[in-house]
Amino acid sequence: MTRSIVIVGAGMGGLTASLRLAQRGFRVLVIEARSQPGGLASAIEIDGFTFDAGPYILLDRNGLEWAFRSLGLELSKLVSLRRIEDIYQVASEDGATVRFYSDLERTAAGFESQWPGSGRRYIEFVTGCKKKYDRLQRLLYNSPSGPLDLLRGRAWTSIPFLLSSLGGVLSRTGLPAAVIDAIGVWTHVAGQRVEDAPSVMSFVPALFHSIGAYYPVGGIGVIPQALASAAQAAGVEFRYDTRIARIRCDGGRVSGVETDRGELFAADAVVSNCNGVGTYLNLVESTPQHVRREITKLPLQSPGVIAYLAVNTAHRPPYLRFKLPGGGAFCRVLVTPSVMAPDLQRDGWWPARLIAPMTHSVAEPGGASGQREYLDQMLAEPWWRESITDYRILAVRTPREWGAEFNLYRDSMNPVMTARFMRAGRLAHRSPYVPGLYLAGSATHPGQWVSFCAVSGVLAADRVCEDLN
Repeated sequence: MTRSIVIVGAGMGGLTASLRLAQRGFRVLVIEARSQPGGLASAIEIDGFTFDAGPYILLDRNGLEWAFRSLGLELSKLVSLRRIEDIYQVASEDGATVRFYSDLERTAAGFESQWPGSGRRYIEFVTGCKKKYDRLQRLLYNSPSGPLDLLRGRAWTSIPFLLSSLGGVLSRTGLPAAVIDAIGVWTHVAGQRVEDAPSVMSFVPALFHSIGAYYPVGGIGVIPQALASAAQAAGVEFRYDTRIARIRCDGGRVSGVETDRGELFAADAVVSNCNGVGTYLNLVESTPQHVRREITKLPLQSPGVIAYLAVNTAHRPPYLRFKLPGGGAFCRVLVTPSVMAPDLQRDGWWPARLIAPMTHSVAEPGGASGQREYLDQMLAEPWWRESITDYRILAVRTPREWGAEFNLYRDSMNPVMTARFMRAGRLAHRSPYVPGLYLAGSATHPGQWVSFCAVSGVLAADRVCEDLN
């Protein structure tokens, strides 16, 4: 008899899980609250322009290729990727500007010209991080990655590194403060400080100097569209515009799902690509009380605020322009896809996104008015308009609007991936509390990147196969 699996959510993890399970002979139904796949990785069309809908700003090709290969797909044949040569710059309030290229030597030379001796130290830092990444990267593709995995392939030599934070790693580099701040800007995007961020975030420059940073032609939204098409071809059934009210359990085990319309769908297992914390707290009534208490303590990540813009000036590189306002405030970033795709121009206008992270602990109590005030503050800042003579604000989103549009738990993306949370093992793909429940998504993997979500779906599906085949 063919086993039935219901997947809650057609985000990146839900899509890869659905395809993996269909390829293994399961009957798979994906139930998605929105009208299209992709979740925060989907696209949005506004006034004739196509934007990346979510706060994602950079693509990790390595993990994405692993997920596609695991599904028998070739990423380069389904998605056209352009390597970004001039990746990003970070401008500080004190006037310092730090710029990163895909070319390591060029980047180091720029540092050396401002801070003699820093070029060599940066190359040593990147080289060392790449060696650590090569030893540890296979842990990204295991579920779970336990202590025994560290004994293989000399990964155990990286234990002191894994026990450190990103702040601890960067403090030992001897690099200028401006360069350290620029490397650590990715923690701002995740809504956390370098002191709390996991050490593995130091791999980011090592990856874009070696594997590279890429722009997907058509935007990030083309990736979930490709996966959804492959899943449909494999026999996966999709039901859109349908919300899950709860995951049903009978006899202590998952038995299916119930929609907000009262529809019941029986299942031998459920894979939730919904927010991991929200799954346990809102969708599963049988979650043990001690688990609820512990999960409630996890700090949540806000999607921040965003403005979708049309600008009348074609941007020059770099692709990403960060601004550090100073005073401990989080960064802002202007994303200019026209740098990689000049054909995005419409009647003399180009699309751009202006994004500012916002911690959940500030966003939630601030409510709609506080979030809008933060957005207006970002828009009023002059730095992003310096090379623009005219612009139009086509649409905006605050955390509350993100939550309503994308059905987010407490208007959050998932738990903040702190060093402590990563070392604790994150949320397991196979629930240790609710038999028959499996989780996919960034709460189960060490990051919020599109690739990590895709990998998580493959790993969650593999746990289902182990248990039901």
